[in-house]
Amino acid sequence: MAYYYLVSQLPYLVYGQAAPLSSVQFKALCKAALHPQDAVLLECCTLDPDPEAQLQGAGKGGSYWDAPRATASTFIDGWRHWERALRLHLARYRAQALGQEGAASVDPPEEPVEAGALAKVALGLDSPLEAELFLDQARWNAIEALQGFDYFGVNTIYAYLLRLLLMERRASFRAEEGFTAYKGLYTAIMTAASGLASEGGRVSEISIESGEPK
Repeated sequence: MAYYYLVSQLPYLVYGQAAPLSSVQFKALCKAALHPQDAVLLECCTLDPDPEAQLQGAGKGGSYWDAPRATASTFIDGWRHWERALRLHLARYRAQALGQEGAASVDPPEEPVEAGALAKVALGLDSPLEAELFLDQARWNAIEALQGFDYFGVNTIYAYLLRLLLMERRASFRAEEGFTAYKGLYTAIMTAASGLASEGGRVSEISIESGEPK
């Protein structure tokens, strides 16, 4: 089924920029516009390749032992397969780096072939944040490739939702990075304050919750 009106109204998404709307807002918009059979699959569009299995403990402790259960969407199934392969390759390379060759609970699938290469590059990066951003860019590209060429089809809707989730995830990285920087600044200020106090100086205390002088 084609969704000409809905797709034509969607703001263009650019990786690295702020999301124009939240994933929750987008799902609410779509549920009023999609056919019920298409709308129900919005809940299957997650960054976790098989969230139901993980919640129920069927994933052998988060190891993605079993392939994700099939849905009525080849796009969603393709995305879940791609993400599971990436996570299994990451687990394997982490285990190898720690000298635990047999620690990975299940071998990653051979396809897609780029998943292994991406995982290896990510684990070779200096910063965990840099690695996460690299992987999310790869995920964004994979979603575009899996979406196909039916621009007004339902796959465009599902792909849009996944991209919004990636944008929200990137925003959370920024928030965590900002809080880490703030804590570093707070520590530096308090260290300086302690030094001044020992010399008889006086510096007002700063609240870590608000950042405002007390």
